[in-house]
Amino acid sequence: TIVAETIAGITLISMMNFCSLAIVLVLREVSTSTAFTTSSQNRSARMFSTSLFESANPFQSLFGNVASKISDLQQEGMMNTVSQNQLSQLTSQTQTILAAENMNLNLIRSSLETKQTAEERKFRSNLQKGYGAASPLHKIRLFDESNNEDDVRVTLYRDSASWCPYCQKVWMTLEEKRIPYKIEKINMRCYGDKPASFLRMQPSGSIPVAIIDGVTYNQSNDIMYALEEKFPDSNPLVPTAADVRMRAQSLLRLERQIFSSWMYWLTSRDTPDGRMREGFISTLIEVENALTATSGGFFLGEQVSIVDAMFAPFLERMCASLLYFKGFQIRVANGEKTNFPAVNRWFDSMETLESYQLTKSDYYTHCWDLPPQLGGCVNEDGSKQFQDSINGMNGSWDLPLAPDNNGLEPDWSWAGDEAAAKREAVERVTANFEAIVSFASRGAGKSGRSYGAPLADPNAVSNESIQPFVDAAMMVVCNKILSETDAENAACDKAMTELVSVWKKEGGNEVIDKVAMSLSYLRDRVGVPRDMRLPAARQLRAHLNWAIKTLQ
Repeated sequence: TIVAETIAGITLISMMNFCSLAIVLVLREVSTSTAFTTSSQNRSARMFSTSLFESANPFQSLFGNVASKISDLQQEGMMNTVSQNQLSQLTSQTQTILAAENMNLNLIRSSLETKQTAEERKFRSNLQKGYGAASPLHKIRLFDESNNEDDVRVTLYRDSASWCPYCQKVWMTLEEKRIPYKIEKINMRCYGDKPASFLRMQPSGSIPVAIIDGVTYNQSNDIMYALEEKFPDSNPLVPTAADVRMRAQSLLRLERQIFSSWMYWLTSRDTPDGRMREGFISTLIEVENALTATSGGFFLGEQVSIVDAMFAPFLERMCASLLYFKGFQIRVANGEKTNFPAVNRWFDSMETLESYQLTKSDYYTHCWDLPPQLGGCVNEDGSKQFQDSINGMNGSWDLPLAPDNNGLEPDWSWAGDEAAAKREAVERVTANFEAIVSFASRGAGKSGRSYGAPLADPNAVSNESIQPFVDAAMMVVCNKILSETDAENAACDKAMTELVSVWKKEGGNEVIDKVAMSLSYLRDRVGVPRDMRLPAARQLRAHLNWAIKTLQ
């Protein structure tokens, strides 16, 4: 069953209010929060495999099913065969190995700072002030020193995980119009409870919600229209010319059509004659033709508009989900052949916008966040090879990383080079290192699941006994990511090998297995864009795999 409400057709409220479209399908809201964003809350986005999902479990790589199997040990300390005495000795030996290689958190942070650009070094202070490059970690967005907190007239309530497509289009609109705003992140039902204060304001619990000049708006299109109405001089996204308005209305109808055909196919098994597939392709060709007919890179020409903001969240999710579940590729790497060149050029244009770069997710995150929102997605024959590549099960998450994930998902060249990706990954980890170690150690801890998304486990208990060793492994991983010379790489290899040798000798398989479980748990829960951008996420996932393989 699809958890959604379908409203036939599309109603345009008025020419002036053409943003306020009837919703064809309302996705059940889903979200998560992250150890990357707060030291006090160690909750996770956990992916899943169910009969509805009908997919191989991506967490069966490397160590069998260790990444998704939460041990149910009842004894104090959550260790079966290793005594507290042994743990103390192991901790001391672990620290000795790290000290011999000059590996500690302060040195990692210092090394990172020497490699960072001036703008990167200001990242954390800019987050606090609301300035600098856009980030999902911002709690207030002032853009630059010309604005101050007193200028903020908008508060946006969005999902913590950056999963929600309706939140994404409002978020993009605020960024594109450069309207100062505050951010409040709200749990979603599949993995956590909503604050009572939010439910008093929004009894349905749905998001996004925005408060603009003291007035509450609780539907995404209404929020977007209100932003246009209240901030008409801030980079208008609604066209004023009558003929362009008419074209915009036609395109917005098309957006709902392709949305419906996508949902129909994604959540169903196609007929033997491929009717669902052909229906979607037919509508996608209409989108292709509409973009071919425009004189610029966007739907209405040279400038981004409300139409692009409406299309972006769902076209992005179509590219990910249809490749993963149906084996149907829309987005291709630069220079590759495609039947949809105009759609690909449109994505290229969108990726020049900071507003879209900020909110864009990766295929892995989308393909695991969509099923709980929709009640399930259905595989077609021939999709497994794509699932394996997206899930990192066929070496696609191993070093060295193949460009464009072997042609399946274009690299984010606009996010900087490989060195920049590595710096971003290490910055995000080291900025909240202790919380991330605790979070990862849930992989060898106790499950506390009580929510719908099968791997969403905000009440899980971290295995404190294993944390010193996960801490050490993460130290080596961060050093490995930052390594630039053969000697630095060799030192990381040596440190990891020595740690494994000591843990194996003194702690047996239990310590090794639980560290591997913890690193796998973290690897599989790096969310884009919530935690970091895709190039950084690929580096972190791959270097965690390097450590896991060394343990193996």
